Amino acid sequence: MRRIPLLIPRMPSADKVYPYLRKIDQNRIYTNYGPLNGEFEQRLATELGQGLEPAHLTTVSNCTVGLELAIQALALPAGARVLLPSLTFVATATAIVRVGATPLFSDIDPSGWCLTPAIAEDALARGEAFDLVMPVSTFGKQHDVTAWDDFSAKTGIPVLIDAAGAFGNQPIGRTTDVVFSFHATKSIGSGEGGLIVSFNAERIRRIRQLANFGIDAARGELIGLGTNGKLSEYHAAVGLAALDEWPDIVEQRRELHARYLRTLRQACPSAGLQDKDPDGIYPLLPVLLPDGVDALAIGGALREQGIDTRRWYCPPLHAHGVLAHFDRSGSLDVTAAIGDRILGLPFFAGITDEEIGTVVDSLARAISTESAGVVQ
Repeated sequence: MRRIPLLIPRMPSADKVYPYLRKIDQNRIYTNYGPLNGEFEQRLATELGQGLEPAHLTTVSNCTVGLELAIQALALPAGARVLLPSLTFVATATAIVRVGATPLFSDIDPSGWCLTPAIAEDALARGEAFDLVMPVSTFGKQHDVTAWDDFSAKTGIPVLIDAAGAFGNQPIGRTTDVVFSFHATKSIGSGEGGLIVSFNAERIRRIRQLANFGIDAARGELIGLGTNGKLSEYHAAVGLAALDEWPDIVEQRRELHARYLRTLRQACPSAGLQDKDPDGIYPLLPVLLPDGVDALAIGGALREQGIDTRRWYCPPLHAHGVLAHFDRSGSLDVTAAIGDRILGLPFFAGITDEEIGTVVDSLARAISTESAGVVQ
């Protein structure tokens, strides 16, 4: 039986990276915002569009460090409360805690599986207080940054989007900042890496200092308690080679997503889908199992057929023991209702129509068998 893996990262080959490595040899600069990093940032600004310039963004060593630095640069009060969805990867919460802020776990909307401006406004209407909102581009779904900009304008509360897996989908707000990941499992990767984007160039300058230990390089003076969060020239080389392939990646990801959706709708209509742009560029494919169906049992049944799956993000953050003592914003009814029913299916460049058919047919049979047991 040939195993169908969950993910196979698409990274540029050694041959594609080699010309950039030669540049490193010639430059004899290996980190500390070197020339390849500058070239990478210039090309990223161009790719993102919206009138962004290199001064509006900075690379970082990874997305988690990027979240930490972006929060720190906002100069929030000590112990600031940060509203975030409970349904997300753990790094969203750990970044908040590690900079001395306090998570406030929120529910999500039932169709898009995200924290929305309406949910944040409802929390304020209930009298809850928080100093920052950190929505997540869950499974690559883009947020309406105009709506988040309007939220900030009305409330004075800043918004920072954790868009780890949403490069190519998530636009930047005029006041809403965004952090992306270049981890190998994302649509575009440099192995490890991240990107912080803001139209506030002064904030980016501050983040850049904090990523260099908090040192003002002009004076050699420590002006903030930063960290070593810089992207090396070697990671920039891989990122540049990945950008060379980006048009092909976009086409491939969109085509793969469309093939999967067609097959799911035809052969397994009981599997629910996240409400998001069908033409997006996605690194993952989650489905929502029917109510009452045991995701563990479904995953086990598919594993017996040689199909890898994963339960994202289960348990939700508020259910992790080390996070359970933090406050919750109202009820988390939607999170509770769908959080343990989301199952990630194999999704990678090169998966064949036959393999997609095998995955979807196996999923449909497993759901049918499990549902019959639930009814009995």
